Amino acid sequence: MKILRNNKGFTLIEMAIVLVIIGLILGAVIKGKDVLNSAKQKKFYTTSVKSWELAAATYFDRTGNLLGDGTANGGTQATRNGQFDNVLGNNFDAGGGIDARLQAVGLEVPVSNTDESGEYSFTGVYSGSQVVRLNLYYLYSHTDLRYRNALYFTRMPTDLAIALDTMVDGEADPTKGNFRQYPDNIGATWPDATAAPGYVNAAYTINIP
Repeated sequence: MKILRNNKGFTLIEMAIVLVIIGLILGAVIKGKDVLNSAKQKKFYTTSVKSWELAAATYFDRTGNLLGDGTANGGTQATRNGQFDNVLGNNFDAGGGIDARLQAVGLEVPVSNTDESGEYSFTGVYSGSQVVRLNLYYLYSHTDLRYRNALYFTRMPTDLAIALDTMVDGEADPTKGNFRQYPDNIGATWPDATAAPGYVNAAYTINIP
């Protein structure tokens, strides 16, 4: 008995269709990662940047004082002067510190994904996992030539910083607006997110009162 065999391979058209399908799948995977990263960045903006800005503003509304200004408000200096006392985020939970002062007036401490309310773990696209520290600092702007109260972030993944700058100011410019690289005179553009070390320091100005 003769057995018929089909030894024909894929035609060019069939191979083209397969390649198109593979391309669509890869494109969907890449797009999915971009969407996931964007969602993570927006979550950081909400849970860290805006939550602490709101906490400081509400504290002022309830007490008439600036959070982190003077030991009576969780700061490090004896007297108040309307300026953040350069309080480090890993000390927010110290006795009589930032966390305690918020709770003392009936406010919730912003939620973190670490043991410290002023530190957040975030994995950047190129930086790997970083512990981003949020500090209450009185910083000098090298472009505006004046001091300002700011949430000062250290070791922030560069891709996150660029995304936050766009969310806050509508464009990615590290030298102007409320969200900037710090110091704010390093360069006219943000560093390449792929460049080592993959993270930067950044400052978000808050105007209270």
